[in-house]
Amino acid sequence: MAENTPKQQNQQREEKKNLFSMMGNAIKIDKIFEEGLPVKYLPYVLYITGIIIFYIGNTHYSDKTVRRMGKLKAEVDDLRADYTTLKADLMYYSKQSEVAKKVSQIGLEESSVPPYKIILKDGEY
Repeated sequence: MAENTPKQQNQQREEKKNLFSMMGNAIKIDKIFEEGLPVKYLPYVLYITGIIIFYIGNTHYSDKTVRRMGKLKAEVDDLRADYTTLKADLMYYSKQSEVAKKVSQIGLEESSVPPYKIILKDGEY
């Protein structure tokens, strides 16, 4: 059993050579917390935490707004296409020949006599 101990120690030494252990050795964060939690840094930590929470919330809100704007843009494009189609149909059906076809079904016909202008003298109604 004494023979396995050096192998385990070598494995433990190899495990401590990862990124986080190297960062922990470089920063020496254990010295900061030797005497307990440093309360003098608490306002700064809370301020930074508040800013981070605000930033995350703002990012989510902006993403939601962008998605909503995309949906509204697609809806506007659809409505614009509908408007153009309806406008073209209205222009077609408001032509004189089309109106004449529609009113001929109810018994009205086009006048063959051109209209004449009524001229009033001053003071007459």
